[in-house]
Amino acid sequence: MKLAVVGSGYVGLVAGACLAELGHEVQLVDNDSDKMAMLLRGEIPIHEQYLPELMSRNRQQGRLRFADSIANAVKTSSVIFIAVGTPALVNGAPDLSYVEAVASAVGQHVGEFKVIVEKSTVPVLTHQEIGKVMMLNGAPAESFEVVSNPEFLREGTAVTDFLFPDRIVVGADGSRGAAMLRQVYEPLTSGAYYSQSDAIPRPATFSGKARLLVTSAKSAELIKHASNSFLAMKISFINAIANICEAVGADVQEVCEGMGADSRIGERFLRPGIGYGGSCFPKDLLAFRLVAEECGLEFGLLNEVIKLNEYQRNRFVRKVRSALWNLKGKKIAALGLAFKGGTDDIRESPAIAIIQAFCNEGAEVVVYDPEAMERARCVLQDKVQYANSPYAACAGAHAMVVLTDWQDFAELDLGLIRRALRHPIVIDGRNLFRREQMLAAGLHYYSIGRPTAAPAKSSHSDSQAAVEEMLTEMRSVESVPNLSA
Repeated sequence: MKLAVVGSGYVGLVAGACLAELGHEVQLVDNDSDKMAMLLRGEIPIHEQYLPELMSRNRQQGRLRFADSIANAVKTSSVIFIAVGTPALVNGAPDLSYVEAVASAVGQHVGEFKVIVEKSTVPVLTHQEIGKVMMLNGAPAESFEVVSNPEFLREGTAVTDFLFPDRIVVGADGSRGAAMLRQVYEPLTSGAYYSQSDAIPRPATFSGKARLLVTSAKSAELIKHASNSFLAMKISFINAIANICEAVGADVQEVCEGMGADSRIGERFLRPGIGYGGSCFPKDLLAFRLVAEECGLEFGLLNEVIKLNEYQRNRFVRKVRSALWNLKGKKIAALGLAFKGGTDDIRESPAIAIIQAFCNEGAEVVVYDPEAMERARCVLQDKVQYANSPYAACAGAHAMVVLTDWQDFAELDLGLIRRALRHPIVIDGRNLFRREQMLAAGLHYYSIGRPTAAPAKSSHSDSQAAVEEMLTEMRSVESVPNLSA
């Protein structure tokens, strides 16, 4: 099929590359000339596993092209995906002006029958507004159908989420639109794509065929907001449980295991930490809350989820302050800037908010992230120092804090970390480590919802030896190997 994807942001890039991977001819359209030039040079503006190879091979095979003319793309395509940004306005409502601009342009050039697909995250009833705008710009009502096809992509695993989905939701109020979207996704629903020798490696949990769920357009629009709100609620809920665990001396990991074993609950998203972030959950909760308010309904649960998330960040800052007594004048090694591992996205990142809080209290902060350093520089500027490795960040620091769940951090050499730090203190906001690991490395370990781990105190007879050992280690900080590697 000949498809157009309008918007080359996160969703547009992934959708365009994956639709081409399924064998369709895809035009990726954007009016940002700088971004188009970057893509034409083969540069990928986001960090996402498998995306560079999909972009490269589908361009080489002629299935993926870049264009800056929406008019030509609309005229030559049978299905047009709208994948532009919908950033939050001051009142929490999504800014739909980009969606409106695309609808207006499509309406002017629609020609023969087209299916217009909402891929951007939008409030319920947006499909009706898109239809109105198209008709106001000259498109006859019988020349198009607007279909809702929400994305359920997680940053860091977006390509596998697209190609090996839990479900594909198609919200169509007419049979023609539903039929064309079935055709678009047929390589996934039939399982044909998965038999290809060059298919992206499938996740172990994938059943072998994708499930396609056809609903009304209104229901599909609600499914997206309801799903993200529920997942955010699950994160905030387990963070609240973790705080209770800390208060009574229980272990939240054990609680999570017991809860997750219940098939009605499941273990996914029961991961305590410093709260959710990113471009979806914060924005979508605000938008969904506004939808409820405009319907004259009270959805107080969403308010509590948002409050709990903010509270969790502040609580972590207090945890670090407590471990160091005060933050002014302390050097803190902050590992992680992205809102989650596997991505370079720092939008609404709890790591950034927490680092800014450290700086506001007079701490000297040295940061490191495998992928998000350049993006973070634009926000943090010269308020922090930038290290080129985790070990370099820890050199001479009073404590190391873990703010992003990168697997690289879980595999650090804790002996090197112990020798690099001025004080043997680690505060883990992602529960990446086991308490036994930290004790064995001689580190004082604070985590989320678990008892603090402190190395056993030396006996009186060898206390002097322990002091001498610590002094030796502190003097050797500068000679720790590969600190700047």
